[in-house]
Amino acid sequence: MTTSEFHLTGAYAPVHDELTAFDLPVTGALPPELTGWYLRNGPNPREDSKHWFTGDGMVHGVRLERGRAAWYRNRWVRTESFADPDLKLYNEDGTRNLRSSVANTHVVNHAGRTLALVESSLPYEITTDLETVGVYDFGGELADAMTAHPKICPVTGELHFFGYGSITAPHVGYYRADAAGKLVVKQPIDVPGLTMMHDFALTGTHVVFYDLPVVFDRASVGRGMPYRWDTGYGARLGVLRRDRPEAGVRRLEIEPCYVFHTLNAFDTPDGRIVVHVMRYDHQWWAGHEDPPASLWRWTIDLAAGTVTEDRLDDRPGEFPRIDDRLTGADARFGHVTGHDVLRRYDLHTSTATEHVFAPGRVPGEAVFVPAEQGEGRLLGYVHEAAEDRSDLVVLDAGDLAAPPVATVHLPQRVPAGFHGNWLPDA
Repeated sequence: MTTSEFHLTGAYAPVHDELTAFDLPVTGALPPELTGWYLRNGPNPREDSKHWFTGDGMVHGVRLERGRAAWYRNRWVRTESFADPDLKLYNEDGTRNLRSSVANTHVVNHAGRTLALVESSLPYEITTDLETVGVYDFGGELADAMTAHPKICPVTGELHFFGYGSITAPHVGYYRADAAGKLVVKQPIDVPGLTMMHDFALTGTHVVFYDLPVVFDRASVGRGMPYRWDTGYGARLGVLRRDRPEAGVRRLEIEPCYVFHTLNAFDTPDGRIVVHVMRYDHQWWAGHEDPPASLWRWTIDLAAGTVTEDRLDDRPGEFPRIDDRLTGADARFGHVTGHDVLRRYDLHTSTATEHVFAPGRVPGEAVFVPAEQGEGRLLGYVHEAAEDRSDLVVLDAGDLAAPPVATVHLPQRVPAGFHGNWLPDA
């Protein structure tokens, strides 16, 4: 087995049945105010895929209702290419078929629509019962892919996102939908090459793009991830003003690195921009072992035209999340997943607390859910290797080292996956 095939075995291996199970057993006590849906997306290939990132998307959901675990469901996202496997991602002229999608990376809700996302294609709308509605292009206004990591501004309700991957310039477009879901900003972004731009950052006044040296490799199309590390490309941050997107980006050089995920970003009172990211020294560099990510801080000084780069922790982690009500603000706490641990960073005091899982229990991304009392909850799927099964675990964010508040036992394993969200009842 090659290292690229790990996603077909063990905790990563796909499940083959779409299940519906009611009245799930619970250890502990679910808080009654925790009423809504926890949905998480991830790859679940029907046939062997060349890379973890390319498997067919499957959403796993749990419905919680006033202290009970009402149901579990898992469903593939039935995109047009799911129904027609001959529908290719790239057309003969090199352009993308934006309806060809594995829709396997994230699931978000905005303006009453729940969207399954992958960055190479248009979104696909699904219901909270995990049925696929169909491709969503903002009423015909979006003719580009949509990032799997859009940001919702908690002040305006606007949805900020970008698309990338056009073979011809401009390679990146910045988009904004208002609180009602109408696309109101479409702005080309100038970057020197076709890079893999997975995430970005949003503050109250700025948007920050990551122009990093993982570049498109046409020769690898159809043989896995068509991107590679380019030692000569350099690395830049592109800063865009939210009030004047038409003015374009201001570029600032940084040390070469790669970032899949942003923790958060905010503006400081003295006019600087602080961005917290999970940073890799490099990624997909031929002949080099890929290093783990760790928490870094970039401080952008627009007046001086500089970026100060600080490593905040050397412990590995990924899948960073905050309280989404604080997106773009100076959020004090951030949550990161390690191999057998969930870590809560106090970004104001540079300290951290941990929940360490028992041997053989491996957590996925933890989503923060506000609570009526206390500091909130963390929800996420945890794989139990010895029994090859999964639970939905609820932790007290304010007392992370304590035993779980509740553990919902699921009827099958949830394969290791990517991102999800808590969708509370309206």
